[in-house]
Amino acid sequence: MEYINIKTFSELKALQLVEPGNVDIVEVDRPVAQTGEVLIKMKAAALNRRDQWIREGKYPNIQTNITLGSDGSGEVIEAGSSDVEKWVGKKVIINPNVKWGSSSKAQSSEYSVLGMPVDGTLAEYMAVDAARIAPQPEHLNAVEAAALPLGGLTAYRAIMKQGNLQPNNKVLISGFGGGVAQFAFQFGVAAGAEVYVTSSSAEKIQSAVDMGAKMGFNYKEESWPKKAITYSKGFDVVIDSAGGDQINTFIKMMKPGGRIVFYGATNGLPAKLDMYRMFWNQLTLQGTTMGSDGEFTEMLKFVSKHKIKPIVDKDVRLFSEVKQSLDQMREGDRIGKLVVRFF
Repeated sequence: MEYINIKTFSELKALQLVEPGNVDIVEVDRPVAQTGEVLIKMKAAALNRRDQWIREGKYPNIQTNITLGSDGSGEVIEAGSSDVEKWVGKKVIINPNVKWGSSSKAQSSEYSVLGMPVDGTLAEYMAVDAARIAPQPEHLNAVEAAALPLGGLTAYRAIMKQGNLQPNNKVLISGFGGGVAQFAFQFGVAAGAEVYVTSSSAEKIQSAVDMGAKMGFNYKEESWPKKAITYSKGFDVVIDSAGGDQINTFIKMMKPGGRIVFYGATNGLPAKLDMYRMFWNQLTLQGTTMGSDGEFTEMLKFVSKHKIKPIVDKDVRLFSEVKQSLDQMREGDRIGKLVVRFF
C-alpha cells in the first residue's frame, strides 16, 4: 500500500476557471479532510460537456477559482475522522451528486454537481465527504472507473428507471457518440433489450453494431425514420438528448404505451408537438437528469454484475495536457469518454 506525505508538497495542481472563458492549471492549497471526509489521491478524471460549457461561459451560475471536473477515481490516503478510517488505502470512485435530497422523484432545490459551484475532480488531490465515495468496481482500472459516474448515473436513471426498460424491449438510442448515450446503449444491451442507435457517423454506427446493436441509422438521411420503423416494427423506449422537432419523429415510431425519455435539448424546442398521436397511443414524454444516490449505488451493482466497461477514447492524456483534451471535446467527433490520468 502506498502512503504519500503530501504535507511537504508546495505545488499541488488543479484545473480551475481563472476568468470567464479561460481555464488553466493552477497551484492550490493542500486539501484538508474534515470530520467525515477523506483525502483522495486522484488517479484519473474524465471530462464532460459541462466542463467545456463552463470554459466557454455557457453554464449557469459560473464562478471563478473553482476546480472543474465531475468524474474521478483515486485512492484514499487520509481520513478526517476515525469513523471513516476504513476507507484509507481503498480504491474509490466519486459520486458527483451534491445534495440530491431525499426524494427519488427529482433532485432538491439545493442540488448541484461536483465541478461548479463545488470544487471538482480535476485536481491532484481532493477532500470529499466519505458518503460521496464508493469502492471502485473490481473489473475496472482507474481510467475506466473515472469515466463512469456522471454519464453512467444519468444513463441508468434514463433507461432503467424513467424508461422502465424490460427484457426484449425495442430501444432506440439517439446520437450514439455522446457519453450518456453510449452508457444507455451498453445498459440496454446488458439488460437483454433489442437496441438500435442513430448517428451521423458511419464509424460510430458500425462501432455500435460491433458491440451488440441490432442496427444503426444515419439521422442525416431523410429516409432514416422509414427504415427504422420497417426494421424495428416500432420502439418501446427512445432515449434522446437533442429534443427539437425530431421528438415528433420519435412519436411516430413508438409502439402503444411507449416511453420517450430525454435528458437534454440541444436542438431546442419542437415547433409543435403531435399530442393527438401521443394521447391516442398512450405515450409518455419523460424528462430526466442525473440520478439519486440510491440509483448511483444500483448503477454500480449493475455495472459490476454485467462487467460493463465504459467506452474510453484512445487518447488518454496526462493531467498536464487536460486543456488539449478539452480542445478535442470542443472539436467533437470522438468515440468514448475523454479521460486524463495523474500517473
